Amino acid sequence: MPENRAHRDGRTIRLTVAVVPAVSAAPAQDPVVFMEGGPGGEAISAIPFLVGSGVNRDRDLIVMTQRGALYSQPNLACPEMDRFNAKAVGLRYDAPSTGRLLVRAAEECRDRLTADGVRLRNYNTTENAADFADLRTALGIRKWNVYGYSYGTDLALTYLRRYPEGIRSVTIDSVVPPQIVSLPWAWDSAQEGIRAIFAACEAQPACKSRYPELSRTLTEQVRRLEANPLRLTVQPPGGGGPVKVVLDGGTLVNLLVSDGGALPSVDVPAALDELAHGNPERFARAQAAGATPAIGEFAHGLTHSVACGEWAPGFTKADVLEAGRRAFPGWPDTVLAHAPQLPFEYDLCRVWNVPDRTAIQRVATFSTVPTLIISGTFDAKTGASWGPYTGRTLPRSTAVPIPGIGHFVVPQSPCAQRVLASFLTRPSAPDTGCVAGLTPASFTITPKLETR
Repeated sequence: MPENRAHRDGRTIRLTVAVVPAVSAAPAQDPVVFMEGGPGGEAISAIPFLVGSGVNRDRDLIVMTQRGALYSQPNLACPEMDRFNAKAVGLRYDAPSTGRLLVRAAEECRDRLTADGVRLRNYNTTENAADFADLRTALGIRKWNVYGYSYGTDLALTYLRRYPEGIRSVTIDSVVPPQIVSLPWAWDSAQEGIRAIFAACEAQPACKSRYPELSRTLTEQVRRLEANPLRLTVQPPGGGGPVKVVLDGGTLVNLLVSDGGALPSVDVPAALDELAHGNPERFARAQAAGATPAIGEFAHGLTHSVACGEWAPGFTKADVLEAGRRAFPGWPDTVLAHAPQLPFEYDLCRVWNVPDRTAIQRVATFSTVPTLIISGTFDAKTGASWGPYTGRTLPRSTAVPIPGIGHFVVPQSPCAQRVLASFLTRPSAPDTGCVAGLTPASFTITPKLETR
């Protein structure tokens, strides 16, 4: 592919493509193409989850590494930032000194990539979408079905807006609407996902009785830890030697939003109750999971080229703080000043130095292509309400909220898998019948503790 389509005689890049054959002996002729999240996620490793979800049951599955991601050339991995992240589990989340270390790691990565000739401004959603349009042509595919998750939904909607030809259907899972995504937006999603977990606990008698007033408990613990952080040594959940971690208010919030598996949603009420009674073990172990990142697997260079060019511009640090105050009144400003998952991003963006692309990218997609919108009600990264919001400009869309599921819904929900299968068979009328009987799983109930 051209690195920059405005200069097609310039540098080229290489992207890896995998085609997973359909299980069916007589597959449909319109395959499914998958768009990974992140930005910067490693698409090839998603194949087992997609196959396990039956995405290739009746159709071939096509997976392509996005520009800059692992298995593409160049690879915009930042081992400098991976090493920082490993160290950061033992640092205060939102301390200015932590921010300076993060920015220094980002600057080192940027200097190395640009010295190698990479033009970071070309690693954006517009060029990314054009890569997929060119892929369809290169493979000689007349029609295909697009499935994107998380940032891949931002990409899928951009692709649908700019290159509608050849798209039979679109599925977006855990929705990031390109017209609204920004750093302040992250606080709205955090509020929605966390509140949904607490509301589900309230709806289960055993959970309601055992863990009353979870919102108040969370606010108390965020304030307490921000004022007096805990410094602990714990065993990481994946094994290995003991790790020193710091739990402050920002860390606590980030762990609730990250939805990375180290702290399952069903354990959140128990973990908060234990923390309030002097036992921070669940949160500490979840934090320790970040001490051993896979060096070089995640393309932080793509993450920040997109975030700094498309999500950060047009808003300020004050806007992020104000959004945080609206979402979680009473929390410390030191916590609310940082968008969840992207702390110190405005400081980082100053050294990343890519142009503002919001005029071309922060645009709603209007389309009559059949679209399936899947959201998890416990998703604190991309709140479930953004699914129906996105559907307002997609008149042939079906929005399906899946109760009790977090980020990346289809691999976690057999019902969502059945809905997706029916949608691929008949995009105009998917069978969503299984959703009506769904309820969140039972929360973990622990014996009452005395405060330590």
